[in-house]
Amino acid sequence: MNKTKKYTILGLKGIGMGAANVIPGVSGGTIALLTGIYQELIDSIKAIDGEAIKLLFTGKFHTFWKKINGDFLIMIFLGVIISLFTLAKLMTFLMSNYPIPLWAFFFGLIIISAIHILKGMGKWKFSYYTSLIIGISIGLAICLLSPGETTNDLWFIFLCGAIAICTMILPGISGSFILLLMGKYEYILDSFVNLDGMILVVFCLGAIIGLVLFAHLLSWLLKRYYNQTICFLSGIMLGSLLKVWPWQKILPSGIEGIPGPSRPITPSTFSSLTTTVTDPMIWQAIVFCILGIALVAVLEYLAKDKKTEKSITE
Repeated sequence: MNKTKKYTILGLKGIGMGAANVIPGVSGGTIALLTGIYQELIDSIKAIDGEAIKLLFTGKFHTFWKKINGDFLIMIFLGVIISLFTLAKLMTFLMSNYPIPLWAFFFGLIIISAIHILKGMGKWKFSYYTSLIIGISIGLAICLLSPGETTNDLWFIFLCGAIAICTMILPGISGSFILLLMGKYEYILDSFVNLDGMILVVFCLGAIIGLVLFAHLLSWLLKRYYNQTICFLSGIMLGSLLKVWPWQKILPSGIEGIPGPSRPITPSTFSSLTTTVTDPMIWQAIVFCILGIALVAVLEYLAKDKKTEKSITE
């Protein structure tokens, strides 16, 4: 395969990962696994260590680039960036015009992702249940106790980037879901749409540093406490379903101009919140929830099939 074709294919795989990162519940790591680049991605990221930094700052650029598999990483991340900028406008439009079907779609994505992950635990141990319950409790607490708006300070944007990007190396855990949990999903999408340079630079800087630093930590954690970690993360996803329930009521925050936390309500209650007739779009929500479930089910099936095929060839 010539270099042009190879780089084009890598870029397309990066675009697929970027598309997954925009949608809560669909993991960029799952796409990486599906397209056969997961292990190379992990190895390349982990290669950015103290030795690599030393090579960079001593002017040994060629050796540095070769050590971190630079050609591979640059094409993957270029594809991710292209996808983020392209799909951000679409997601912003859907949020403004079709919020209920969209959140129902997200709800289906997230719940099936968590269930699929937990199905792979095998024989359950006490520590698995404990990790799951702790995760669910934290997810519920975040949804019920956090304000409707988190701070827009640059330090928090940096933190969002650092945490969200780590999900790229966790199949089944979505980066956009983490942003949703931190109250910054729509804000970051708007930054991509409006090309807010400062926000994007700080977010991407956090993502780069977070990916390098946490890749080693997550690799160590997953190697020693894999099932407990996955149960904990799945618990957070399940507990946080309150945040993506399609019908929400915004409570007052006590501060003028700032919305308070949201609470899930029934479709009928949602319809009665305004003086005008508000269609709760129940059937549309059900259909899009099923579509979300189907999408993850198909992706996970293909990823599993790909993994099986690889093990057979080896």
